[in-house]
Parts: sequence; C-alpha cells; structure tokens
Amino acid sequence: MSMKNANPSEEIKNPLSSLDEWEQDVLDRYPDPSSIAQNKGTAEFRNYVEPPRDTVKEFYRLNHTYQTYDYVMQKKADFLRFNKKEMPIWKAFDFLNELVDDSDPDTDLDQMQHLLQTSEAIRNDGHPDWMVLVGLIHDMGKVLCLFGEPQWGVVGDTFPVGCAYSDKIVFPEFFAANPDYTDKVYSTQYGVYEPNCGLEKVHMSWGHDEYVYHMMKDHIPEGGLYMLRYHSFYAQHREHAYDHLMNDHDREMFKWVKLFNPYDLYSKNPNQKSWEELKPYYQDLVAKYLPATLKF
Repeated sequence: MSMKNANPSEEIKNPLSSLDEWEQDVLDRYPDPSSIAQNKGTAEFRNYVEPPRDTVKEFYRLNHTYQTYDYVMQKKADFLRFNKKEMPIWKAFDFLNELVDDSDPDTDLDQMQHLLQTSEAIRNDGHPDWMVLVGLIHDMGKVLCLFGEPQWGVVGDTFPVGCAYSDKIVFPEFFAANPDYTDKVYSTQYGVYEPNCGLEKVHMSWGHDEYVYHMMKDHIPEGGLYMLRYHSFYAQHREHAYDHLMNDHDREMFKWVKLFNPYDLYSKNPNQKSWEELKPYYQDLVAKYLPATLKF
C-alpha cells in the first residue's frame, strides 16, 4: 500500500525551536507527581483545547499526518542498514552535541549533560549498571536530525502503525489527514496484527526510540531494550491504549519501562559531578557492554 498523497517535502519540517521543546511539552502533560498540588486534578495537565505553544501543535500535525506504515517501513529499510557512519561512542556523543541550539536561552547544557543527568540519577539509586547505560544512551537516536531527518521523524510520542491510531495519543484529530486513517486494513483495531500478538511483532512510529533500540539490540539486556524502544510510548505506559496488542511478556517487561520513565522526565540535576570525575566509570561501563565502535 502506498503513502498516497502524503508529501512531507511540501511542509515545514521543523516547527520546534529545539528538540527540547517537545520534551518540555511532555513534562507539561505528565509533570513530576511530587510537584502536583493536592487540589489540582491530573486531567488538567492534558488540556489541549488551548495548548501553550503553537509550534508543538504544528509538530504533532506533521507527525500524525506522515507517520504511516509505509513511511516507517521505508525508514527502517534505509537507516537500519547502519551504513551512515561508524565511530566510537564518545565520538558519537560529540556528534550528538552538534544538536545544541545556541539560540535557546533556557539551557546551556549539551546533549551529553542531559544524558548524564539521567544516568547518574539511575546510578545513585542503585539500579543495575546496564540501566545506567540505558540512561546514558537513550536519546542517542536523535542523531537522525544530523542525517537530515525532520523533527517529526525523530522525536514525539510514539505509537504503533499498521493499525488504528488510538484517541489516547496526543492531538488524535490530526490523524484524519494520515492516509492510513481511512485504509481498509490499517484503520481497524488490529490492522496487520493479531490480538495480543506481542509488541515484538508490532511496528512503532519512526524516531529516535526505534532507531537506538535496533542499534543496541545485540548488546544490552531485554529490560533495557524495552526502555529504549518504548520510553516515548505514552499512549501505552500512561494510558494503556494498546493492551489488545500486548502479551503477558510485554506486560512483565513494561515494569522496566515504568521504572525508567521518571528518570527520563524528572532527573534534572545541574550540580552533579564533572565529566572528568565521571569519565573513568562510564568508560568502563561502555566497554563492558558495547563494541569499540558503533554503526549509525
């Protein structure tokens, strides 16, 4: 089946001022539970009648319009060859740091510092070292932007393609412009899948989560792979919108996703140790699990 009339080349591809704007939007929807006032209902945080930033709304319009089953399969065929670059992970972090937006007045932290905040919070709480590594690498797939991919194909809430889009996904009304929305197969509850087939058989929307999951598939434990692949799958781990595709193994493994999620969203500590102090630990950690060079 084709993508029909969807043509993202005719659209504005990058409405966000920086990738961090999407992450801030997630925090607005799912704030740190400790910061929620007792007299304020959680439903108030998902009010999109008057969204605070038009750029976020435009981002989701593009994302929901063009994240089709065919689009995902095309991107997998291209990027999962991992033939764009090969480099040690530390060079990859330098590459990732090119995403820093010098015009953003709200942060002077590069991507490496954001990742270290997550990984250090996990380490300080005594979790397994492979989970610390997940904290360090979970956003590495954002290098897709440096390969010319538009923001809506790199970040954003993730969701299955090839079946009906849930109304629990943020801004579900924008899926009406997606050609799969009215496809006789893709618009059905199960689409190309079977009931409770398991998420391993389900194709997720394309972005940094899916990319880094495949990059690390042979290197870290399964719990970590679930964290990488589904940390932006808010429609499921917050709204339970796709229980009909999950099996018992998924439900067991999603305990790891839910454990990781608060570290991803809420671990912002600008007063952590310097990189020079942390470097020996992370060099040993990376050497324990990953090859000398990574293919992108």
